[in-house]
Amino acid sequence: MLDVETLAKKWENSDPFVILQNAANLGLNWTLAMSFSREDTVILHWLSQIWQPVDAFWLDTNLLFPETYAFQDKLRVQYPVNLRRIQPSFSLKEQAQHYGQELWKQDPHQCCHLRKVEPLFEALKGYGGWITGIRREQSPTRAHTPIIEWDNRHELYKLNPLARWSTEEVQNYAEENHVLVNPLHGKGYPSFGCYPCTRPVKPGESIRAGRWEGWDKFECGIHQ
Repeated sequence: MLDVETLAKKWENSDPFVILQNAANLGLNWTLAMSFSREDTVILHWLSQIWQPVDAFWLDTNLLFPETYAFQDKLRVQYPVNLRRIQPSFSLKEQAQHYGQELWKQDPHQCCHLRKVEPLFEALKGYGGWITGIRREQSPTRAHTPIIEWDNRHELYKLNPLARWSTEEVQNYAEENHVLVNPLHGKGYPSFGCYPCTRPVKPGESIRAGRWEGWDKFECGIHQ
């Protein structure tokens, strides 16, 4: 077992690229979780300079924005990535039959569980660690995110190389290094997931204010 507390402290002020380089030398097989946000593509950009092809996956809920589906095709062309598509066990039709029409309107917690939380277990099978783009600044639930941690639920390591970076730092890096960016970011979506549960953020609102409006819900559940 790695001493994640010691590593987290050691890497706290390290450059994210250096963190990824060090993680590559730990002898683990890593996979990158992608929601196709700016954070994820910046990490993919770095990983493509460390090992090729990059192993990555995305959770296709069948409810993502058209821009997201189109964007993932562009990434496959731009980067040397083995991008695995992970889908729920239920189709939308089957989900409606079992749980009711448009479950996201009735119980978004259950909908996220079926379409994201459960499929994540399949995505992480056989890996020693997964890499995410979550940052402390994004929400109160992420404020204490360590650089590296042990994921008890999935029994593997979780690496969050951008944990301490600000939105501005991520934006600046992407612009200065010509990293591909999901067009949703330019349409008022600093954070996005499924289109029925995401709206553009208004000036002055928090980064994740557009997610699950009207519900006491801040996370889909994969990072809890």
